[in-house]
Amino acid sequence: MNPTSVTVIGLGPMGKAMAGAYLDNGYEVTVWNRTAERADPLVARGAHRAESVAAALAVNELVVLSLTDYAAMYAILEQAPSAALKGRTLVNLTSDTPDLARRAAAWAAERGAVHITGGVQTPPPGIGNPETSTYYSGPEEAVEAHRAALEVLTGIDYLGEDPGLAALFYQLLMDMFWTGMLSYVHAMAVADANGVSAARLLPHASKAMDFRYFLEFYAPRIDAGNHDGDVDRLAMGVASMEHVLHTAEASGVDTALPTAVLAHFRRGAAAGHSEDSFTSLVKVLRP
Repeated sequence: MNPTSVTVIGLGPMGKAMAGAYLDNGYEVTVWNRTAERADPLVARGAHRAESVAAALAVNELVVLSLTDYAAMYAILEQAPSAALKGRTLVNLTSDTPDLARRAAAWAAERGAVHITGGVQTPPPGIGNPETSTYYSGPEEAVEAHRAALEVLTGIDYLGEDPGLAALFYQLLMDMFWTGMLSYVHAMAVADANGVSAARLLPHASKAMDFRYFLEFYAPRIDAGNHDGDVDRLAMGVASMEHVLHTAEASGVDTALPTAVLAHFRRGAAAGHSEDSFTSLVKVLRP
């Protein structure tokens, strides 16, 4: 089959960006989406619209999936006969859990297909930029065989043979990203209640959310099981979060988020870690 030909299934914002990047790089692109008209702009640019999932699979060995979750993957791919998957490499850039990624890899193998798990580390505007990156895990030879096509989308961060690894690392980042972004939105609600604009807070927020120094400092300590309170103490965190909570209350802003953080800190203190670093919460969260 043509090494510069690819099928893209799923045309949400990410799938559209991926199909567009392949078109920009001279690939023959076949697309399929449950809502067929979403393919219209891509067809206008030269993509081929498959009339069925089976037809989309028949055209290319390399099939890129960009869907909501793995349940959607099964619902779509099971529209085609199992034999349609034989010999295909499924690059599954769909978000879901590590266990479901492993099950999907086994499911694909039973049908004669190869499953590569992916976790894209950029929003759609970053697709096509080699400085962005995607986690991949699964058979290394499959990743290498399709390296050129995968690098059309982003750089490659290969994690290993275990198909669950890319999903795990992606969810770890999402854990941090959404929690951090929600804290920013909460802080902005408090700022707005006090007449402070997002533009005015921006330089301060940018500095506050640059955690690199702290991550590099704490990572080796966490790995070593060192939660000494020589730099920070959980008791300080309790007092600090109480101040955050009271400020939100006085501003008339919902307090569910700081209350949840404070509850974790108090739980750690109750477990005897008041004089330890807040990183001792690792032991509390994973007893």
